[in-house]
Amino acid sequence: MKEIRAIVRPNRLQRLRDTLRAIPNFPGVTIFRAEGFTAPAAVHKRTVRDELTDFSEKLMVCVLVEADMVEPIRRAIIEACHTGQIGDGLVWVVDIENIQRIRDQQVLG
Repeated sequence: MKEIRAIVRPNRLQRLRDTLRAIPNFPGVTIFRAEGFTAPAAVHKRTVRDELTDFSEKLMVCVLVEADMVEPIRRAIIEACHTGQIGDGLVWVVDIENIQRIRDQQVLG
């Protein structure tokens, strides 16, 4: 099993939701509210306002999937959330050692 994680802009959530729901057998998603800032090297000129409002709203997206679904979901996240601007976010994949559903104690993957 794999976990796909992404940090994305909140204003891309509806588009992301629609894109993910269109994937056959999509297992579901968990969304967390988050805050963050872009690496200082990526910002050319900082203003007083930037210093006072250092953090911007983001969403963390988490999806647990079988390995064969990683690429379609990863590509869908990038497609739905890309604007071409600094702060679009990141996507990464984490190996999951084991998963057990709480409801029926079934071990998954």
